[in-house]
Amino acid sequence: MADTKEGNKTSITGFILLGFGNLHELQILLFLLFLVIYIVTVAGNTLFIVLVVAEQHLHTTMYFFLGNLSCLETCYTSAILPRLLASLLTGERTISVSSCLVQFDIFGSLLATECCLLSVMSYDRYLAICKPLHYAARMNSRFSFQLAAGSWLSGSVVNTIAACWLSQLIFCGPNEIDHFLCDYAPLVKLSCSDTSRMVLVIFLLSFIFILPPFLLTLTSYVCIIRAVLRIPSSTGREKAFSTCSSHLIIVTIFYGTLFIVYVLPDTAALNKVFSIFYTVLTPMVNPLIYSLRNKEIKEALRKALSKIMTFITNHNLFSRPLL
Repeated sequence: MADTKEGNKTSITGFILLGFGNLHELQILLFLLFLVIYIVTVAGNTLFIVLVVAEQHLHTTMYFFLGNLSCLETCYTSAILPRLLASLLTGERTISVSSCLVQFDIFGSLLATECCLLSVMSYDRYLAICKPLHYAARMNSRFSFQLAAGSWLSGSVVNTIAACWLSQLIFCGPNEIDHFLCDYAPLVKLSCSDTSRMVLVIFLLSFIFILPPFLLTLTSYVCIIRAVLRIPSSTGREKAFSTCSSHLIIVTIFYGTLFIVYVLPDTAALNKVFSIFYTVLTPMVNPLIYSLRNKEIKEALRKALSKIMTFITNHNLFSRPLL
């Protein structure tokens, strides 16, 4: 690996993502496992997007946000898993500094966007359950589009600033990252530049862009739970809570693992394990949770499968050779 000299420091040109390289006997098994997860994630989220676009009765604000979430998580997984799969299959773990920073920029931007999007979705459920008479007027198509676009833009801006700042650092060794992806904390640790000012600014940016969405999500669900508990009939409470329970499960898993990875004391082995939850498992189970707990999605899927079977049957009938 070539090195370049800057002043009295030698700057490395690449990193080694250790990933799961210590589990030599499990490389093929891990490759097959992550390959299946990747296929299921992309297929499930793509199918969800197709259903939302194709079915007229799913053209509502809630499904618009869910479609955005599925699109985000397809991109999210695609920024991480293909390279991990290649590493497990070939044993090649080196990555250039520029490629590492690009992966961090994409991964971090989508992570920040998801924080914003989950808060927007919780606010949508808050209006639907706590302010049903004002829901149609407040959460119109224009406002929902602005909220979704703002989520994507905010996430991209804050992380691109961090990525640009990281690109100015000098990395002079060691060059091993004990992770399966290029994340902010490991890169800062490997830098031999003065990172104190950058760490402070990035912390403030994260505080401004990540904490408010979390607090909005938390506040929305506190209000939702209080409103649901005040409904007199058990049937009404069950119906109201069923509309947001899936989202609550996903928010709990997402923020729970983020808290463990980024707030609790740094333990590389545990960070890798818990990072799998929000980078790999959550994008896979999201469409499954929404589909299994949502009658409208199950009905749309049933109709789509019925149309496909009808098309195949008709095609086979007309394609038979005449005797």
